[in-house]
Amino acid sequence: MPSLEATERHQRILDLLAKEGQVRVRDLARFLGVSAVTLRADLDYLERQGQLKRVRGGAIRAEARRFELPLEATRMVHAREKEAIGRRAASLVQNGGIIFLDVGSTTTEMARALSPELKDVVVVTNALNIALLLESHPGITVIVTGGTLRPLQHSLVNPFGTLLLEEINADKAFIGCNGVHPERGFTNTNLQEAEIKRAMIKAAREVYVLADHSKLMQVAAARIAPLEAAHLLITDRKARPEDLDLLQAKGLRVELA
Repeated sequence: MPSLEATERHQRILDLLAKEGQVRVRDLARFLGVSAVTLRADLDYLERQGQLKRVRGGAIRAEARRFELPLEATRMVHAREKEAIGRRAASLVQNGGIIFLDVGSTTTEMARALSPELKDVVVVTNALNIALLLESHPGITVIVTGGTLRPLQHSLVNPFGTLLLEEINADKAFIGCNGVHPERGFTNTNLQEAEIKRAMIKAAREVYVLADHSKLMQVAAARIAPLEAAHLLITDRKARPEDLDLLQAKGLRVELA
Protein backbone atom coordinates (compact mmCIF):
# COMPACT_ATOMS: atom_id res chain seq x y z
CA MET A 1 0.00 0.00 0.00
CA PRO A 2 1.56 3.34 -0.98
CA SER A 3 2.01 6.07 1.64
CA LEU A 4 -0.35 9.03 1.90
CA GLU A 5 2.25 11.27 0.21
CA ALA A 6 2.68 8.79 -2.62
CA THR A 7 -1.08 8.37 -3.01
CA GLU A 8 -1.52 12.12 -3.43
CA ARG A 9 1.26 12.19 -6.05
CA HIS A 10 -0.39 9.31 -7.89
CA GLN A 11 -3.70 11.15 -8.02
CA ARG A 12 -2.05 14.32 -9.32
CA ILE A 13 -0.29 12.29 -12.02
CA LEU A 14 -3.60 10.75 -13.09
CA ASP A 15 -5.32 14.14 -13.05
CA LEU A 16 -2.66 15.52 -15.39
CA LEU A 17 -2.99 12.50 -17.66
CA ALA A 18 -6.75 13.01 -17.78
CA LYS A 19 -6.19 16.52 -19.13
CA GLU A 20 -3.06 16.11 -21.24
CA GLY A 21 -3.17 12.50 -22.41
CA GLN A 22 0.55 12.02 -21.74
CA VAL A 23 3.17 13.08 -19.20
CA ARG A 24 6.98 13.25 -19.20
CA VAL A 25 9.18 12.16 -16.31
CA ARG A 26 11.32 15.31 -16.43
CA ASP A 27 8.35 17.68 -16.36
CA LEU A 28 6.46 15.71 -13.70
CA ALA A 29 9.47 15.48 -11.40
CA ARG A 30 9.89 19.24 -11.53
CA PHE A 31 6.16 19.90 -11.10
CA LEU A 32 5.79 17.54 -8.11
CA GLY A 33 9.13 18.42 -6.53
CA VAL A 34 10.52 14.87 -6.45
CA SER A 35 13.45 13.12 -8.04
CA ALA A 36 13.22 11.43 -11.42
CA VAL A 37 13.91 8.12 -9.65
CA THR A 38 10.89 8.60 -7.38
CA LEU A 39 8.74 9.67 -10.30
CA ARG A 40 9.69 6.61 -12.36
CA ALA A 41 8.78 4.41 -9.39
CA ASP A 42 5.39 6.15 -9.22
CA LEU A 43 4.76 5.55 -12.92
CA ASP A 44 5.83 1.92 -12.65
CA TYR A 45 3.44 1.39 -9.74
CA LEU A 46 0.54 3.01 -11.59
CA GLU A 47 1.25 0.90 -14.66
CA ARG A 48 1.12 -2.27 -12.54
CA GLN A 49 -2.26 -1.09 -11.26
CA GLY A 50 -3.48 -0.64 -14.84
CA GLN A 51 -3.85 3.14 -14.48
CA LEU A 52 -1.46 4.18 -17.27
CA LYS A 53 0.92 2.85 -19.90
CA ARG A 54 4.65 3.55 -19.66
CA VAL A 55 6.42 4.86 -22.74
CA ARG A 56 9.96 6.10 -23.28
CA GLY A 57 10.47 9.21 -21.14
CA GLY A 58 7.03 9.18 -19.53
CA ALA A 59 3.55 7.67 -19.71
CA ILE A 60 0.28 7.83 -21.62
CA ARG A 61 -3.32 7.15 -20.70
CA ALA A 62 -4.56 3.66 -20.07
CA GLU A 63 -8.02 2.76 -21.37
CA ALA A 64 -10.60 5.11 -19.89
CA ARG A 65 -12.51 2.56 -17.84
CA ARG A 66 -9.47 1.89 -15.63
CA PHE A 67 -8.18 5.44 -15.41
CA GLU A 68 -8.85 6.06 -11.69
CA LEU A 69 -7.54 5.27 -8.26
CA PRO A 70 -9.76 3.12 -6.04
CA LEU A 71 -12.07 4.95 -3.63
CA GLU A 72 -10.14 3.49 -0.69
CA ALA A 73 -7.02 5.30 -1.93
CA THR A 74 -8.56 8.66 -2.82
CA ARG A 75 -10.30 8.98 0.56
CA MET A 76 -6.86 9.23 2.21
CA VAL A 77 -5.95 12.30 0.16
CA HIS A 78 -6.95 15.54 1.98
CA ALA A 79 -8.77 13.32 4.46
CA ARG A 80 -9.26 15.97 7.17
CA GLU A 81 -10.59 18.47 4.67
CA LYS A 82 -13.04 15.91 3.27
CA GLU A 83 -14.22 15.07 6.78
CA ALA A 84 -14.88 18.75 7.50
CA ILE A 85 -16.79 19.20 4.25
CA GLY A 86 -18.76 16.03 4.97
CA ARG A 87 -19.74 17.21 8.45
CA ARG A 88 -20.96 20.55 7.12
CA ALA A 89 -22.96 18.91 4.34
CA ALA A 90 -24.47 16.39 6.77
CA SER A 91 -25.74 19.24 8.94
CA LEU A 92 -27.93 20.39 6.03
CA VAL A 93 -30.00 17.18 6.06
CA GLN A 94 -33.32 17.63 7.86
CA ASN A 95 -35.89 15.23 9.25
CA GLY A 96 -38.35 14.06 6.64
CA GLY A 97 -36.11 14.97 3.73
CA ILE A 98 -35.41 13.08 0.52
CA ILE A 99 -31.81 13.46 -0.62
CA PHE A 100 -29.58 12.23 -3.42
CA LEU A 101 -26.15 11.22 -2.15
CA ASP A 102 -23.59 10.82 -4.93
CA VAL A 103 -20.63 8.46 -5.05
CA GLY A 104 -17.20 9.65 -3.91
CA SER A 105 -14.77 9.98 -1.02
CA THR A 106 -16.17 13.29 0.25
CA THR A 107 -19.80 12.19 0.01
CA THR A 108 -18.78 9.05 1.89
CA GLU A 109 -17.54 11.27 4.72
CA MET A 110 -20.89 13.05 4.63
CA ALA A 111 -22.67 9.71 5.03
CA ARG A 112 -20.47 8.89 8.04
CA ALA A 113 -21.35 12.26 9.60
CA LEU A 114 -25.15 12.03 9.31
CA SER A 115 -26.69 12.52 12.74
CA PRO A 116 -28.00 9.40 14.50
CA GLU A 117 -30.94 11.56 15.59
CA LEU A 118 -32.28 12.01 12.05
CA LYS A 119 -35.77 10.64 11.44
CA ASP A 120 -37.79 9.77 8.33
CA VAL A 121 -34.99 10.61 5.91
CA VAL A 122 -34.77 8.90 2.52
CA VAL A 123 -31.30 8.62 1.01
CA VAL A 124 -31.13 7.73 -2.68
CA THR A 125 -27.60 6.77 -3.65
CA ASN A 126 -25.66 5.21 -6.50
CA ALA A 127 -22.82 4.29 -4.12
CA LEU A 128 -22.89 0.77 -2.73
CA ASN A 129 -20.42 1.62 0.04
CA ILE A 130 -22.66 4.48 1.20
CA ALA A 131 -25.73 2.24 1.14
CA LEU A 132 -23.93 -0.23 3.41
CA LEU A 133 -22.74 2.57 5.72
CA LEU A 134 -26.31 3.77 6.24
CA GLU A 135 -27.90 0.32 6.37
CA SER A 136 -28.12 0.28 10.17
CA HIS A 137 -29.17 3.93 10.64
CA PRO A 138 -32.58 3.76 12.39
CA GLY A 139 -33.92 7.00 10.90
CA ILE A 140 -32.84 6.54 7.28
CA THR A 141 -34.40 4.55 4.47
CA VAL A 142 -31.83 3.76 1.79
CA ILE A 143 -32.78 3.43 -1.87
CA VAL A 144 -30.11 2.22 -4.29
CA THR A 145 -30.44 3.54 -7.83
CA GLY A 146 -29.60 0.31 -9.63
CA GLY A 147 -27.58 0.09 -12.80
CA THR A 148 -24.20 -1.33 -13.77
CA LEU A 149 -21.44 -1.66 -11.16
CA ARG A 150 -18.11 0.16 -11.50
CA PRO A 151 -15.88 -1.78 -9.08
CA LEU A 152 -13.17 0.82 -8.42
CA GLN A 153 -15.64 3.36 -7.04
CA HIS A 154 -18.41 0.96 -5.90
CA SER A 155 -20.77 3.07 -8.01
CA LEU A 156 -23.78 2.23 -10.14
CA VAL A 157 -23.97 3.81 -13.60
CA ASN A 158 -25.68 3.40 -16.97
CA PRO A 159 -27.00 1.30 -18.52
CA PHE A 160 -30.08 1.43 -16.29
CA GLY A 161 -28.42 3.80 -13.81
CA THR A 162 -30.75 6.77 -14.32
CA LEU A 163 -34.16 5.04 -14.56
CA LEU A 164 -35.02 5.37 -10.87
CA LEU A 165 -33.74 8.94 -10.70
CA GLU A 166 -36.34 9.95 -13.29
CA GLU A 167 -39.09 8.86 -10.88
CA ILE A 168 -37.97 10.75 -7.74
CA ASN A 169 -38.20 14.41 -6.79
CA ALA A 170 -35.53 15.06 -4.15
CA ASP A 171 -35.26 17.97 -1.75
CA LYS A 172 -31.47 18.13 -2.00
CA ALA A 173 -28.69 16.55 -4.04
CA PHE A 174 -25.16 16.28 -2.69
CA ILE A 175 -22.77 15.87 -5.59
CA GLY A 176 -19.04 15.19 -5.82
CA CYS A 177 -16.78 16.13 -8.74
CA ASN A 178 -13.18 16.24 -9.93
CA GLY A 179 -13.13 19.81 -11.21
CA VAL A 180 -14.64 23.21 -10.42
CA HIS A 181 -13.78 25.94 -12.92
CA PRO A 182 -15.24 29.45 -13.46
CA GLU A 183 -15.66 28.89 -17.21
CA ARG A 184 -16.00 25.11 -17.58
CA GLY A 185 -18.21 24.56 -14.55
CA PHE A 186 -18.33 21.23 -12.71
CA THR A 187 -16.56 18.31 -14.37
CA ASN A 188 -15.77 14.68 -13.62
CA THR A 189 -13.10 12.17 -14.61
CA ASN A 190 -15.52 9.40 -15.53
CA LEU A 191 -18.13 9.99 -18.24
CA GLN A 192 -20.57 7.36 -16.96
CA GLU A 193 -20.67 8.84 -13.47
CA ALA A 194 -21.15 12.32 -14.94
CA GLU A 195 -24.42 11.09 -16.47
CA ILE A 196 -25.69 10.03 -13.05
CA LYS A 197 -24.67 13.33 -11.49
CA ARG A 198 -26.55 15.26 -14.18
CA ALA A 199 -29.67 13.18 -13.55
CA MET A 200 -29.47 13.87 -9.81
CA ILE A 201 -29.05 17.59 -10.40
CA LYS A 202 -32.05 17.64 -12.72
CA ALA A 203 -34.29 15.85 -10.22
CA ALA A 204 -33.38 17.83 -7.08
CA ARG A 205 -34.80 21.09 -5.78
CA GLU A 206 -31.46 22.20 -4.30
CA VAL A 207 -27.95 21.13 -5.36
CA TYR A 208 -24.87 21.13 -3.13
CA VAL A 209 -21.46 20.36 -4.62
CA LEU A 210 -18.81 18.97 -2.27
CA ALA A 211 -15.22 19.49 -3.44
CA ASP A 212 -11.97 19.93 -1.54
CA HIS A 213 -9.55 22.71 -2.46
CA SER A 214 -7.51 20.53 -4.85
CA LYS A 215 -10.52 20.34 -7.22
CA LEU A 216 -10.81 24.11 -7.64
CA MET A 217 -9.67 25.55 -10.99
CA GLN A 218 -9.39 22.03 -12.40
CA VAL A 219 -11.14 20.72 -15.53
CA ALA A 220 -11.80 16.98 -15.89
CA ALA A 221 -12.88 15.05 -18.98
CA ALA A 222 -16.67 14.96 -18.58
CA ARG A 223 -18.92 17.97 -18.16
CA ILE A 224 -21.46 17.74 -15.34
CA ALA A 225 -23.13 21.16 -15.17
CA PRO A 226 -22.46 24.90 -15.25
CA LEU A 227 -21.76 26.71 -11.98
CA GLU A 228 -25.28 28.15 -11.86
CA ALA A 229 -26.70 24.63 -11.39
CA ALA A 230 -25.43 24.59 -7.80
CA HIS A 231 -27.04 26.36 -4.88
CA LEU A 232 -23.81 26.09 -2.90
CA LEU A 233 -20.25 24.82 -3.19
CA ILE A 234 -18.85 23.48 0.08
CA THR A 235 -15.04 23.38 0.10
CA ASP A 236 -12.33 23.60 2.76
CA ARG A 237 -10.27 26.36 4.31
CA LYS A 238 -7.16 25.54 2.28
CA ALA A 239 -8.84 26.94 -0.82
CA ARG A 240 -6.89 29.85 -2.30
CA PRO A 241 -8.67 33.22 -1.92
CA GLU A 242 -7.97 34.10 -5.55
CA ASP A 243 -9.67 30.88 -6.70
CA LEU A 244 -12.71 31.60 -4.54
CA ASP A 245 -12.89 35.16 -5.88
CA LEU A 246 -12.99 33.91 -9.48
CA LEU A 247 -15.74 31.39 -8.71
CA GLN A 248 -17.82 33.85 -6.69
CA ALA A 249 -17.46 36.45 -9.45
CA LYS A 250 -19.39 33.99 -11.63
CA GLY A 251 -22.23 33.93 -9.12
CA LEU A 252 -21.33 30.69 -7.31
CA ARG A 253 -22.08 30.70 -3.59
CA VAL A 254 -19.18 29.19 -1.62
CA GLU A 255 -18.91 28.06 1.98
CA LEU A 256 -15.71 26.98 3.74
CA ALA A 257 -15.93 24.04 6.11
